[in-house]
Amino acid sequence: MTRTTAGAIKQALGRYGEQLAARHLVAQGMVLLDRNWRCDAGEIDLVLRDGDVLVVCEVKTRSSTDYGTPHEAVTDLKVARLRRLAVRWLEERGVTAGDIRIDLVGVLRPRRGASLLDHVRGIG
Repeated sequence: MTRTTAGAIKQALGRYGEQLAARHLVAQGMVLLDRNWRCDAGEIDLVLRDGDVLVVCEVKTRSSTDYGTPHEAVTDLKVARLRRLAVRWLEERGVTAGDIRIDLVGVLRPRRGASLLDHVRGIG
């Protein structure tokens, strides 16, 4: 498999996980505000509103746990960056929020069988 092919497969897997996560979170009553928002400091996968709380959601999708679970891929440093990005998003959009919460949706897409989705609220 070439690097280009591997990269395309990884991107497709990531898009799949983000779509699955977005559907799940909206079904939980959240309102999707933005997807894949970028600035010079980084990217937010999903931005949602849960009542008066702004939810920044990191989505990690894996095809196996050979290199760790989706949850193990999110470090304290990543959580701190997501919090800073949330403030930037609010400033750029001119939006106010009662609070900011960082959530994680881990998606495991095995070769066979259904995908497993785990939503963890308030990781940082």
